Amino acid sequence: MEKRIFIYTNNTEMSQSIEKTLRKKLLKTDLRVFDEYEADNTDLIICIGGDGTLLRLVQEYNFPKTPIVGINTGHLGFFQEILPEKIDDFIFLYNQGKYSIQSLNGVTAYVKTNGCTKKHTALNEITVKGLMTHPVHLNISINNSFIERFSGDGLCIASPAGSTAYNYALGGSIVDPRLNLLQVTPIAPMQNVAYRSFTSSILLPSNDKLTVIPCSANDTTLTVIYDGMMSEYENVEEISIYLSRKKINLIRFDDYQFWEKVKSKFL
Repeated sequence: MEKRIFIYTNNTEMSQSIEKTLRKKLLKTDLRVFDEYEADNTDLIICIGGDGTLLRLVQEYNFPKTPIVGINTGHLGFFQEILPEKIDDFIFLYNQGKYSIQSLNGVTAYVKTNGCTKKHTALNEITVKGLMTHPVHLNISINNSFIERFSGDGLCIASPAGSTAYNYALGGSIVDPRLNLLQVTPIAPMQNVAYRSFTSSILLPSNDKLTVIPCSANDTTLTVIYDGMMSEYENVEEISIYLSRKKINLIRFDDYQFWEKVKSKFL
């Protein structure tokens, strides 16, 4: 049975070359490439690029439910499953149905400001910071129970998928994607006689809600960054953050092992 394929790629010379090669190879199979993405009529999205390209795909198409497979032409390529020289193997295995689906939840923030609420959803992480280089003071609650008055550069709230991204660079933990949880990692927390903040990340169950409330009028101008995209807000009243119900579905082949990939990418 013919399957419909949509190819999403970045603009690098290598990615464009790989796309041309891939299209020629797919012409010889029952996989048909279409230039427009139709959510109800697409069987597979092939993402050519690095992790940043996949994140842009997710944002542009609002967490598509269609299975995604990545061909890595970037640097780290943690999400991307296929090396360019393995395209023939990928086509054979996909046509044989020899793959599984890995579902990854994102993280969602609701920003209440100026009498309205804005929503942002990210696959990797949502970061809350003060404006420019100013430190920020935030009251942190979990399920409406006050936890701490945070002082520092900000907070990184990561999904399991994002645990190996900015969260890891901040000293957060790598989380197996089979665990459904939120990780809250402080960014340059202040810890002295005047300020007391958690200096390590905390893990929250998937149904918990994290609430961030500015401590004073001086802290109500905040920057919310979601998978590298940034929005600045004034007069922020509160930000509520949850593990999102939205998810993406990545194609994984039989030789995929999360911890083997961690070892190959980070050690």
